Amino acid sequence: VEQDLLGFWPQARYRKAAHPVYNIFGNPIDKTEARRRLAITAERVILFFGYIRKYKGLHVLLDAMTELKESGNVHLLAVGECYDDEERYREQIKALELEKHVTLQTDYIPNDRVGLYFSAADAVVLPYLSATQSGIAQIAYNFDKPVIATRVGGLAEVVVDGETGLLVPPGDAHALARAIKQFYEDGCETSFTFNVQLEKKKYTWEAMVNAIEDLASQ
Repeated sequence: VEQDLLGFWPQARYRKAAHPVYNIFGNPIDKTEARRRLAITAERVILFFGYIRKYKGLHVLLDAMTELKESGNVHLLAVGECYDDEERYREQIKALELEKHVTLQTDYIPNDRVGLYFSAADAVVLPYLSATQSGIAQIAYNFDKPVIATRVGGLAEVVVDGETGLLVPPGDAHALARAIKQFYEDGCETSFTFNVQLEKKKYTWEAMVNAIEDLASQ
């Protein structure tokens, strides 16, 4: 966003503030209970959440799942209204024989159920091909979830590589699969979760308001 602003208006006055976490979806619930409610029995669960559009790279994540299904009990929850060709994704899941490893849910998710999906996951995966920013990362942080994302737009500013998550090149299914394997095989969840709890303290609405007031006072 900063680069876009300066591209349009090089002399712009501005203050840089992190997008606050979305705390309107409640608090985390017990992971085991969340999985029970969603009828998930896999030991390892990753979450893709939000509107499904081509630039968000779900097809790349599905390709990555072909490697993951051979190396561990990883289940992908892909949840969000589809603004692309839904049948294409379902055909890809079938062609790659991922029916037992992927849950694709395209129904509208009301706010009071959002936390259920995030609570069930070990990590949130954002395989975007392009982006300026993603509110999903802020929701993940609200639920203390590490984020595995592509190095595009502002995602690299939110995800601290090797601390609150992992970053990979966009469009690279092998690199994405390798990062997810690393997350599990290196036992990253505990340390990454702790780091997320520390990192998200700077993503407050108070900090955003202070930045706006500071700019307005100049």
